[in-house]
Amino acid sequence: MLTARADEDDKVSGLDAGADDYLTKPFLTKELLARIRAVLRRRSPESLDDMVEVGALSLDPATRRVPSQGRELKLGPTEFKLLHFLMTHPERVHSRAQLLDRVWGDHVFIDERTVDVHIKRLRETLAQVDCQHMIETVRGAGYRVALPKESD
Repeated sequence: MLTARADEDDKVSGLDAGADDYLTKPFLTKELLARIRAVLRRRSPESLDDMVEVGALSLDPATRRVPSQGRELKLGPTEFKLLHFLMTHPERVHSRAQLLDRVWGDHVFIDERTVDVHIKRLRETLAQVDCQHMIETVRGAGYRVALPKESD
């Protein structure tokens, strides 16, 4: 929030109402820009450049490559972000709404079934290296990336 109301109660009310930050007038442009960058960093922690590995699948956000079993999988930008999010949260079930918020952004207004289309495309690509089974549907709840089961 950017406002002239500088009382403590106003700040608390604004933050409790859902504001990510609260800046009062007068303000410095550099401070405003720094606060915006900080909020953006908090909103997209998945943009980190660390390599992610789950089973036979690797994902490198820095190069936007997905090597597996000597092959490089070609993913569209949305499928790449979706796979990255699921791989960085293995075994956790995410609803369609949660995936829309975390992968597409919390200010998009598209049908939740769009997630199903991208999951289907992702599975088709992963099938090239026999990893489509890693993306599991949890009936009535959503989707997850399953960690490989250890064989006895």
